Amino acid sequence: MSTAKNPDDASDAFDTSPVQAAGCVLWRRAPTDGGLEVCLVHRPKYDDWSHPKGKLKRDEDPLTGALREVEEETGHRAVPGVPLPTVDYEANGRPKQVRYWAAEAVSGAFTPNDEVDRLLWLPPPAARDRLTQPRDRTLVDALLHVLHLA
Repeated sequence: MSTAKNPDDASDAFDTSPVQAAGCVLWRRAPTDGGLEVCLVHRPKYDDWSHPKGKLKRDEDPLTGALREVEEETGHRAVPGVPLPTVDYEANGRPKQVRYWAAEAVSGAFTPNDEVDRLLWLPPPAARDRLTQPRDRTLVDALLHVLHLA
């Protein structure tokens, strides 16, 4: 029996290829005044506020993974829109690449879980201010641009 690791195994500690992830800048029209709201999730593991996103499963299409992650983290189903900028950064000593889409929330309800314990719907300026990572703030601007609100 061989103990060699599969070179395609993403869990290989020596793998230097980027971790592939995907997510959405999830938005809706506010139920009160119809203004634009952006969804942010709080991850207790990192104590941060971010857009819903996560690692892709092996051979998973990035858009399919983005919509799966949105539903898992927010409880909302979403209709995808246009692609937004891809974000590249280092996480745990390894490059990470996250592809994003604009997506409108169409149904669902949030239930706290181990991965995401809080969810907020905020107007874009408040969402920009609440996001922990500066790289995530540019995605709010990109959403406003594609929705022709910038």
